[in-house]
Amino acid sequence: MVSTLIKPENLVYSRPKALTGTPSHYCPGCTHGTAHRLVAEVLEEMNVLDRAIGIAPVGCAVFAYNYIDTDFVEAAHGRAPAMATGVKRVWPDRVVFTYQGDGDLASIGMAETVHAAARGENITIIFINNAIYGMTGGQMAPTTLPGMKTTSSPNGRDVESQGFPIRMAEMLSTLDGTGYVVRRSLHDPKNIRLAKKAIRTAFETQLHGLGFSMVELLSTCSTGWGVSPVESLSWLEEHMLPAYPLGDYKIAPDVADLKF
Repeated sequence: MVSTLIKPENLVYSRPKALTGTPSHYCPGCTHGTAHRLVAEVLEEMNVLDRAIGIAPVGCAVFAYNYIDTDFVEAAHGRAPAMATGVKRVWPDRVVFTYQGDGDLASIGMAETVHAAARGENITIIFINNAIYGMTGGQMAPTTLPGMKTTSSPNGRDVESQGFPIRMAEMLSTLDGTGYVVRRSLHDPKNIRLAKKAIRTAFETQLHGLGFSMVELLSTCSTGWGVSPVESLSWLEEHMLPAYPLGDYKIAPDVADLKF
């Protein structure tokens, strides 16, 4: 409810209608909530809420359907791109998107992700990269940084025995079926605004039938990283940005020509 001390015409920040009033289950400092708001705002502003279908994964974002007020289905762990493919092929006029973390998308769901992109499935993926398995106890993920300590790599990720991090945006950008693949971050207001614009472009890519689109969002996990909510923002900027450079990794010519 708007406070009686604030005139409605002066209100500059409020919860979008597309975002429900469900209390958040996320840890303090987690930027999943920021990503939820951006997706909700974009769908509302594009006036496609009534024909959007989200695919919820397994992981921290398993309850995404409680927060974004549109149709949702839940997929088995890692299978969101496969389910999104089926939904989009049955209902090609719908706006179909998955919302997935790095463990879900880049580990157990790697095959589904890569092949959906290779086929050029006309779906959109919102990929949350916080470099760790958040929900299951803070284990090492495919995106965990070299030397980074987790519950399953207490001495730090050893690249000689455990391999290097997987950079999904860079890899998927090499596939012919992708139309729009970018990486943004949620650690400060400027980058949050850029992230919202990227999400809008990804959905426009789908609406215009221009192929697979993915927005990778660098996100915080203060609990998994063992830092305070405020410190997590600095940790992301200091450690994740050098490892996962922000940028546009694939913008197909037809996507670049979009006007909206």
